[in-house]
Amino acid sequence: DLFAPMVVKAVKSLDDGGSLDDIMSLIAIKQIPGGDVRQSFLVKGVAFKKTFSYAGFEQMTKKFKNPKVLLLNVELELKSEKENAEVRISDPEQYQSIVDAEWQVIYSKLDACVDCGANIVLSKLPIGDLATQYFADRGLFCAGRVEDGDIKRVAKATGGTVQTSTNGLSDGVLGTCGEFEEKQVGDERFNVFIECPVSQTSTIVLRGGSEQFIAESERSVHDALMVVKRSLKSRAVVAGGGAVEMEVAKFLKEHALTIQGKGQLIVSAFAKALEVVPRQLCENAGFDSTDILSALRRKHAQDEDGKWYGVDINNGGICDTFDAGVWEPSDNKSNSLAAAAEAACVILSIDETVVNPKSQDPGAATGMMPGQDMGGQKPLSNMMGGAMDAVNAANGGSRSGNFGNGVSWMKGRGGG
Repeated sequence: DLFAPMVVKAVKSLDDGGSLDDIMSLIAIKQIPGGDVRQSFLVKGVAFKKTFSYAGFEQMTKKFKNPKVLLLNVELELKSEKENAEVRISDPEQYQSIVDAEWQVIYSKLDACVDCGANIVLSKLPIGDLATQYFADRGLFCAGRVEDGDIKRVAKATGGTVQTSTNGLSDGVLGTCGEFEEKQVGDERFNVFIECPVSQTSTIVLRGGSEQFIAESERSVHDALMVVKRSLKSRAVVAGGGAVEMEVAKFLKEHALTIQGKGQLIVSAFAKALEVVPRQLCENAGFDSTDILSALRRKHAQDEDGKWYGVDINNGGICDTFDAGVWEPSDNKSNSLAAAAEAACVILSIDETVVNPKSQDPGAATGMMPGQDMGGQKPLSNMMGGAMDAVNAANGGSRSGNFGNGVSWMKGRGGG
């Protein structure tokens, strides 16, 4: 009820725009620990966590209507010259001109960003404190160190183009959206772009009590995205809940009766293996698999309209899973059956196993490398044998020689 509409809306927007194959780059999943899972929401646009900011960020405008967005891959930060740089001057007054030139470089970049008419400036590289205060004084919003995937989604949604230089900026490279806002989500602040002209990008924001729970939710949402994508591409679905497996098993059992010889056993075994799917569904839900499988066999065998009947997880019986909305892409089901059959054939094709032969090197028993000197030490077997002989001789017994396999000798020493 919560994630299913989100996933369908996000994938459907890609299908309408013909970008279904770019699902991983256009649909983002963001995790915010804390809160309830019911607080998760879908953004029809782009949302990403607030990046690192310098002093002066609090003075920026946090909300815009129909803003113009400038996307950069430029570092807007005053940096000193490299360590090996050398400047020679003949007059001390020339030093100030060098310092002024450094400041003029950064100011020319900032002026170009403002003059192009942008309201929001995003960059993949850092935006320093000077630039942050400069934009804040002029009513602009800026964010540096934006992740590559996020800035590409912003470019796709707003229609802007990422610039690698501030020279020659024009209105044609700027993107736009209906509304931009930086708002609080849990303990984090998010930059949200909505009502974008290209409504293909989406962001699913997940909430949860722990990181482990959110990570599991992300995997489930990812699987759901792939299932919806496959359903839209295949344009055909079948009932889930083990209905297809039971129907195929019924057909194979009937077909096996027409086969003479050992092939009948093979087909019957294949049919029996298919019933593992509904059986496992029953066990996972805590139901009696024997009763439910018996009811499914009877329904598929006696009722002509029973081909879509599968396991009813909600009530603990059987139901028409197609009418209940439990669907699976037909391509996925076909691929699953084919992959299972191929895996079984590969395993059956193994006619022997390779075993590492016992080493013939005498030093292998002591863990020594071939040709390695033991440094005057005796092997462990000889050391133990000598110890046992010494104890036996001290008790008045005779020496038995070196300790070999030791099985019969140990039995005799115990009185056997």
